[in-house]
Amino acid sequence: MERQIDSFLAVLASKAPTPGGGGAAALCGAVGAALGNMVGNLTLGKKKYADVEEDIKILNEKAEKLRAEFLALIDADAEAFEPLSRAYAIPKDAPERAEVMEAALMRAAAPPLEIMRRCAAALSLVREYAAKGSALAVSDAGCAAAIIRGALEAAALNVFINTKSMNNREEAEKLYQEAHEILENCGDAAQEIYEDVLGRLS
Repeated sequence: MERQIDSFLAVLASKAPTPGGGGAAALCGAVGAALGNMVGNLTLGKKKYADVEEDIKILNEKAEKLRAEFLALIDADAEAFEPLSRAYAIPKDAPERAEVMEAALMRAAAPPLEIMRRCAAALSLVREYAAKGSALAVSDAGCAAAIIRGALEAAALNVFINTKSMNNREEAEKLYQEAHEILENCGDAAQEIYEDVLGRLS
């Protein structure tokens, strides 16, 4: 595992086109989901939390699924960017460039938008973990919220850089509006969770 993380970070730090910000956002989303899962696992089996044990089990199942989806999105983001990387190499006066570029921009915007959707789902779980999980692990729920918010904001930038360059402004606006709405709503939710945890630790 350590070698895999080292390898990912080494490539991320290089001048290779992928992984980039989208892949990093997906990885952070997976970390946030895993932290939520940790809160759940530290809660299970404790007599004090017996009344929420079934709820925590359900949360854990959802968090495990989300973690796997985030990790799959690391590869999906890299695969979606490759055609765009090739499109940028097409001579600007080539007649096919505009059409190829438009299709590549649409494809490249899809994974980071999906990462944002998964961040919204992860924050919903983290809110429950913070409310129902072990008080001894509440700081981890706060960490999860902060990390997922970072993933959310990073993914949004990767949507916006693609929509900004699209010629089909109607489609671009649809993608932009969905991303902006998720960013606004979930950014506020993440901050609320974080501040709630912070207050409980003060």
